[in-house]
Amino acid sequence: MPVTPDALAHAEDLADFVAASPSSYHAAAETARRLEEAGFARLQEEDAWPAQPGGRYLVVRDGATIAWVVPEDATAKTPVHVFGAHTDSPGFKLKPQPTTGARGWLQAAVEVYGGPLLNSWLDRELRLAGRLALADGRVVLADTGALLRLPQLAIHLDRGVNNGLALDKQTETQPVWGLGDPTEADVLGELADSAGVTAAEIRGYDVVVSDAARGAVFGKDDAFFASGRLDDLASVHAGVVALAAHEPAAGAPVAILAAFDHEELGSESRSGAAGPFLEDVLERLYQRLGADGSARRQAYASSWCLSSDVGHSVHPNYIGRHDPVVQPVLGSGPILKLNANQRYATDAVGAASWRNWCDRAEVVTQEFVSNNSVPCGSTIGPITATRLGIRTVDVGIPILSMHSARELAGVSDLHDLTRVAGAFFAG
Repeated sequence: MPVTPDALAHAEDLADFVAASPSSYHAAAETARRLEEAGFARLQEEDAWPAQPGGRYLVVRDGATIAWVVPEDATAKTPVHVFGAHTDSPGFKLKPQPTTGARGWLQAAVEVYGGPLLNSWLDRELRLAGRLALADGRVVLADTGALLRLPQLAIHLDRGVNNGLALDKQTETQPVWGLGDPTEADVLGELADSAGVTAAEIRGYDVVVSDAARGAVFGKDDAFFASGRLDDLASVHAGVVALAAHEPAAGAPVAILAAFDHEELGSESRSGAAGPFLEDVLERLYQRLGADGSARRQAYASSWCLSSDVGHSVHPNYIGRHDPVVQPVLGSGPILKLNANQRYATDAVGAASWRNWCDRAEVVTQEFVSNNSVPCGSTIGPITATRLGIRTVDVGIPILSMHSARELAGVSDLHDLTRVAGAFFAG
């Protein structure tokens, strides 16, 4: 059936969000910008934080943002409802001494970040984006726009390519960005120009490669949405939209959006879910509410985390790779993710609560479980549950082409996930 006008508008807004978020650092900044426009106050970790209950706040740590809404009647034992997601995506990261090339071509030296589908990055216009640390201590964001391309070798030079293409991660994934002598050019100059600084000012950088094409709605009845970085900006965007609109009622929990970095690498960083960021924020939050360690643990006992990340839709060309019975499909609702080996944190109580939040949002949900012969990945869910002891549920939207440079989602699922996030924040 055709998607609703609200769902289409939501997809277009997601396209704007992704376009503004080519790196985790841009995603954290865009999340903060949107929430500040919605009335959130930005706090600095090195400053004292407001002591009174109530308010809407956010804090940015590197490529991660945590934002929260405190009800006016919050107490030391008020629980939290954390909507967790991540800002990074698989792809490529710029190496040291990044300007290279051969035979008149300028190339960028990159290394693989996470587990991308390498072939999906071929023959696309790509951009460099990330943060630059400058000699004067400033950190600025840079985004070249469309600059690079990984051109595929012509079939005339590789007659067996259609029998299987396997790219060498070192020699066959270095994109071109211009013509000339690499000793007389500098790709850092392109980044510096985009940030309004000079290459000589750059003392360090965290820069990734991102798809330059804008997200698009297409297909029969506008059912599909294709974009780079849906894993996991689709969830970050859902959390941002839901939290910006959230108005807590009496007795509501503290609503929190936790958008972490480095999930694709295992989350072990100061801005990842395995690091201390969320725990640091919660400790300071509960100090404001007058909680000691015992009261905070009491609050945690009735708290929840929704770990929202993408999952696999059944693929019509590879049905045998999926569970023979549980087969979620695009456009049929967000998914509840389950795994017997705790790769997802969902349990029976969490499943029941998820279905209740979906009912309140008037959203249909689906289940996801892996084929026993195809082990699944994991998420921030088990990590958050382990670090904090907060009951956690793994959810998300079904997609195709996961870890591709350009992934495929259902337009209605994107909007439905946001609606459930709103119900979850409400408590």
